[in-house]
Amino acid sequence: MATAAAASASEPEAEPKAGPEVEGEEDEVKAARTRRKVLSRAVAAATYKTMGPAWDQQEEGVSESDGDEEYPTASSASSPGEYEWEYDEEEEKNQLEIERLEEQLSINVYDYNCHVDLIRLLRLEGELTKVRMARQKMSEIFPLTEELWLEWLHDEISMALDGLDREHVYELFERAVKDYICPNIWLEYGQYSVGGIGQKGGLEKVRSVFERALSSVGLHITKGLAIWEAYREFESAIVEAARPMAGFLSPFDWEQTFDSQLEKVHSLFRRQLAIPLYDMEATFAEYEEWSEDPIPESVVQSYNKALQQLERYKPYEEALLEAEAPRLAEYQAYIDFELKVGDPARVQLIFERALVENCLVPDLWIRYSQYLDRQLKVKDLVLSVHGRAVRNCPWTVALWSRYLLAMERHGVDHQVMAATFEKALSAGFIQATDYVEIWQAYLDYLRRRVDFKQDSSKELEELRSAFARALEYLKQEVEERFNESGDPSCMIMQNWARIEARLCNNMQKARELWDSIMTRGNAKYANMWLEYYNLERAHGDTQHCRKALHRAVQCTSDYPEHVCEVLLTMERTEGTLEDWDIAVQKTETRLARVNEQRVKAAEKEAALAQQEEEQAEQRRRARAEKKALKKKKKTRGADKRKADEDDEKEWGDDEEEQPCKRRRVENNVPPAGEAQDLEAETGLFGKSAPVDVTPPSKQKERAAALKRDVPKVLHDSSKDSITVFVSNLPYSMEEPGVKLRPLFEACGEVAEVRPIFSNRGDFRGYCYVEFKEEKAALQALQLDRKVVDGRPMFVSPCVDKSKNPDFKVFRYSTALEKHKLFVSGLPFSCTKEELEEICKAHGTVKDIRLVTNRAGKPKGLAYVEYENESQASQAVMKMDGMTIKENVIKVAISNPPQRKGPEKPEARKGPGGPMAPRQMYGARGKGRTQLSLLPRALQRPSPAAAQAENGPAPKPAGTASAATEAPKMSNADFAKLLLRK
Repeated sequence: MATAAAASASEPEAEPKAGPEVEGEEDEVKAARTRRKVLSRAVAAATYKTMGPAWDQQEEGVSESDGDEEYPTASSASSPGEYEWEYDEEEEKNQLEIERLEEQLSINVYDYNCHVDLIRLLRLEGELTKVRMARQKMSEIFPLTEELWLEWLHDEISMALDGLDREHVYELFERAVKDYICPNIWLEYGQYSVGGIGQKGGLEKVRSVFERALSSVGLHITKGLAIWEAYREFESAIVEAARPMAGFLSPFDWEQTFDSQLEKVHSLFRRQLAIPLYDMEATFAEYEEWSEDPIPESVVQSYNKALQQLERYKPYEEALLEAEAPRLAEYQAYIDFELKVGDPARVQLIFERALVENCLVPDLWIRYSQYLDRQLKVKDLVLSVHGRAVRNCPWTVALWSRYLLAMERHGVDHQVMAATFEKALSAGFIQATDYVEIWQAYLDYLRRRVDFKQDSSKELEELRSAFARALEYLKQEVEERFNESGDPSCMIMQNWARIEARLCNNMQKARELWDSIMTRGNAKYANMWLEYYNLERAHGDTQHCRKALHRAVQCTSDYPEHVCEVLLTMERTEGTLEDWDIAVQKTETRLARVNEQRVKAAEKEAALAQQEEEQAEQRRRARAEKKALKKKKKTRGADKRKADEDDEKEWGDDEEEQPCKRRRVENNVPPAGEAQDLEAETGLFGKSAPVDVTPPSKQKERAAALKRDVPKVLHDSSKDSITVFVSNLPYSMEEPGVKLRPLFEACGEVAEVRPIFSNRGDFRGYCYVEFKEEKAALQALQLDRKVVDGRPMFVSPCVDKSKNPDFKVFRYSTALEKHKLFVSGLPFSCTKEELEEICKAHGTVKDIRLVTNRAGKPKGLAYVEYENESQASQAVMKMDGMTIKENVIKVAISNPPQRKGPEKPEARKGPGGPMAPRQMYGARGKGRTQLSLLPRALQRPSPAAAQAENGPAPKPAGTASAATEAPKMSNADFAKLLLRK
């Protein structure tokens, strides 16, 4: 009977394979009935083992045959033959893939997706032993998800044959419930333990599992109900099984046993009704129906209070139900609410629920561990959370540092601490500074272990050897990988020197360390010398202080005045007259040399600025002369054409005798019909008849007429909020307003599309799109970089640059993004799909952006965004140096340089007075290739520049404003100036 009960109890574990979750009321009812049937059979089996076969004869519903027929064991449903392949080729392909995955894991054991794929293939091949080993290795490195654990547990349950196998399954359940808070795993654990109720201590084991499950997930508003019901149904099944036992026990013993079991069920009902859970009303109605006595008033009050609490929690639960995974913002709001309420159990529960979906968010782990460190301070709980945090996010150095502090705070053995630190070193941080930080945390721990009252100790020697190893590790391992040590200021060496000087009274060692610090490129910084001076001042002697300051005066290049002042101050208070004279001589000599170097540098910079200004002036003059000459030729041509037209009007339409110069135009091949007419009109001597060709003057008039047809609309700045600026459009676009309107109407109702044309009627490549609502304008910004006629269209807010000169829109992040990669060296022919195919082998790719120029041509650069930092770091190690279409690419974590705004021109001071600012050619002060609305040939130098070039000019006898600013000139004035030349 015990075997039958175990077999029947294992059936619910196999049920989730059919579907991930029970949906609908009918499925829930069926699941509840199945659970009750299994529990009642298990309890009946335990009673049979206790009472003997006499009770079994009276209980007709319980038999081994019934259990075996209705509830076959899971092992019969998951035989290896289920995974046999139909074709040998596919089986061979899987074997090759398994070998490849095993080889890849031997190279990089931290490849999460590789572990998952290997387990899946081994399971399909029926390699049960290898599957178990692969899962064991993966669980030692990563915490497994609920799906992976349930799959593993179901396989192990199907293979469990005896008590030893059952104990092994119990151990797996214990490991599973420690990774994440999983109500489904707890429910499986409770139901599986019911199968062992007939063994020694089986009943206590079941109750222990259910009580732990209630402590872990019993407060879960949406999923805690299943645990409560399973536990209550188990105890109710025992009550039902105890009723037929009245004939085998004395009335007193039976009544005492029966009442005790009834009280357990009453207690579970009361405890459940005091907790806010979904569907509480149904539980209360069930309790009323089940209980023979009226429900006590205290239970009703607790139930009403729980209902009120449920109303407070419903908005947060509904927000979680409506949002899409991973719902981090919704969980953060829920956590804030629970922290205000202050119930530690509920705070812990909501953190655990959030981490199930956001296990790769380091900030969430930091916040959770910080709460436990400061509020609960329970050793097992705190260390467990810290350990899970570094297993989920091993690349985050802050989690490792906090883990070491928590272990030290709770008195963990030194050997365990050292082993944890070694794991941290092999975690694969993505920055050199991360290694410096973890070494600092471990060295601080070792320093706190040392009793410095003793001259020498084992802990002190260990600390010194750790400092030496840290320096060697940063020099070899870290610098070789990142091309930098991560510690340019030598902070680890500085701390070592301070410990030797202050705590060990070993100034000789401290001086050696500081000398090594200075030889690593830090001698030019004044603050480093002052640190050394303060250390000598506190723990050394005056002679070494003076020596250090004399060296600092000679070597410092950033703030030599400050170092000289410190030296003079020390000699003024402590030195002799001879020391004072030497200090004054050295400081004066040094400062004179520094000032001389600064003057030379200023003169050199001024000369460069002057040279650039002269070159800019030459370019301006050349452009002005070229433009004036071109305009003069155009004016003469226009006058000549005008005179010819007057002659035509005066002498009649004698066009045959007056050949005119025809303008060459593209696509001047006549159509077929016109070609026949021309052939017919050609004379015997090859002379053609007169053809009606529109002269250039007529074409220009037609373009001007077309331009006049477009009404001029002054820009209304009050509509900037509902207007977007569209640029980088093709100049050849025909009817841009008609073509762009349908594109932007997808964002909202468009009031007007205002393309900008030149004076000749040519489209200038940009326009304004005005919407009816501001919401539509904001949505239109999403069309930025959309390809239109082969060019990426730029869409930006409409902002008056004269009022907001510093306004700049850049849609992409310029900060460090550890989950995003920067790929360079790509072949120009590489498409987004090809790059995605390469990148998705190393993780889940969320987005890929190929960088293009304004014409839409690729630049060989790309940004690849992964789902988390772990996948990005793995992709860097595997893809950096990869060859794609004979191009070797470079891959790194995305960390763009800071985008500097345009520098404002400021007068530079030189030996001869203020110098002119550097000419800023572009409209935004960056380069000559950028568009400026004012021609450079017409740009006048600023007053400061004019004074620097020509010297101070005498002020004319006029008003002050007239002296500083010339009268503004119109376009007609400029035209007259050019025509006079």
